[in-house]
Amino acid sequence: MSLQTRSITSLGSGLRKREFTSEELILDTLARIEARDGAIHAFVRIEADGAIDAARRSDSELRAGHDRGPLHGIPYGTKDMVDVAGLPTTCHSRSRAHHRAIADAAVTERLRDAGAVLVGKLVTFEFALGDTGADGLFPPARNPWNLDHIPGGSSSGSAAAVAAGFLRFAIGTCTSGSIRGPAAWCGVVGLKPSFGRVSRRGIFPLSWTMDHCGPLTASVEDAAIAMQVIAGYDPADPGSLDRPVPDFRENLEMGVKGLRIGVPWHFFADDPALTADARGGIDRTVALLSDSGAIIHSVTLPKLAELLACSRVIMAAESYAIHRTRLAANLPGYGTGAIRRFVLGAGVTAADYLDAQRLRGTLTAAVDTVFSECDALLTAISLGPAPSFASQSS
Repeated sequence: MSLQTRSITSLGSGLRKREFTSEELILDTLARIEARDGAIHAFVRIEADGAIDAARRSDSELRAGHDRGPLHGIPYGTKDMVDVAGLPTTCHSRSRAHHRAIADAAVTERLRDAGAVLVGKLVTFEFALGDTGADGLFPPARNPWNLDHIPGGSSSGSAAAVAAGFLRFAIGTCTSGSIRGPAAWCGVVGLKPSFGRVSRRGIFPLSWTMDHCGPLTASVEDAAIAMQVIAGYDPADPGSLDRPVPDFRENLEMGVKGLRIGVPWHFFADDPALTADARGGIDRTVALLSDSGAIIHSVTLPKLAELLACSRVIMAAESYAIHRTRLAANLPGYGTGAIRRFVLGAGVTAADYLDAQRLRGTLTAAVDTVFSECDALLTAISLGPAPSFASQSS
């Protein structure tokens, strides 16, 4: 079995059995990136020397019996919205081309303490809200399955790096689909944790009340392992959730028998944009879960248009508040896609914002009510496959 196809658990076992070293694992990872990332553009920066040094420290610690856990010696990448002390956090924007972080983000600290080895920083849409990035600081990431198509955004490099087999896990951020969207279009696992479960300290914000941080991984188990490390209360993040962190792997092998799964068919079933492939994938998933013992039934959620409108008003207002001073001082430093989106917030009034926040509470309560009759929801992330760059530019 090649190192590329081994799970985090399998890689950890190999390290502890001394089948290979962390240094050898990192060198193998760097070789794969060098061979293929020139076409994919998942990375904006490779930290080869730092990664090799960290791997050597991991090997020394493991030989000495100092085991930091399942991520010890395992390579990862992080979205270029996340601070790593001494490295640039450009957010894919010319306006931050010369920025360097003075401290680690909370997730960077947790991963470093767990022995994970940072290989590099990954492409994002500009400030997590721009477009595919044709006029950004770096080339846009491409979908490893078809380089003419986008990987989704804004955690585009994170999804592409995992889908390409460069990494078993990467860190992404999500405000309104930026983990789940790229995961869907790249065929990887994307987890947007509950709000506050993972600290956002040291991550450049897009929307204070809606930002999340989470993993993109090659498997569900890999996601659970990464979450076990990055989750936890952080008093320095005002939105952090002060609750015990559960064992995310505890019930992975329980199966779905008896699990009540609600499907909001009204969200997508009659949408003309729904492709046959996407509908077929949903139908096959429903059948597989049903055959495995899950209880599938239809549920009704608030109208999708209402949910989207509420989200967009809040995000527009908060993102403009974050960027208004920078936009006034350095408009040419922003790409056209980012400018178009950020300036929308200038038209959101205080009354609009407060109305949206009140509606948010009502919509949240309506969704929570649905969970009295189901344990999980199954719905489409996208109504079709990843679009091409050509269709986006037009």
